[in-house]
Amino acid sequence: MGKDSSNGFFEKVYEVVKRIPLGKVATYGQIARLCGNKRMSRQVGWALHVNPQPFVIPCHRVVDRFGHLAGAFAFGGATVQRDLLLGEGVTFVDDNTVDLERHLWEE
Repeated sequence: MGKDSSNGFFEKVYEVVKRIPLGKVATYGQIARLCGNKRMSRQVGWALHVNPQPFVIPCHRVVDRFGHLAGAFAFGGATVQRDLLLGEGVTFVDDNTVDLERHLWEE
């Protein structure tokens, strides 16, 4: 994937992530699928790691397919991600796993 196409993909990722509502989460794979390529979940993670507008693009609402928080959350680690989600009313089944049955975003 060339530089121009990755920039275009990253922009698609940011637009999709902006649509995740308060109190909901999406998975990396779900974001990749909504961007047109279900196999690019790792690239979704890369895009969110370099999120240019962290308070506009709510990357803290993206978790892995099991609901696990990102250990390397770009803006302070899993604890910060958990606190942000708790502040939005998201519940957890354990310390680092979102209750996907209640909070998975469906579009």
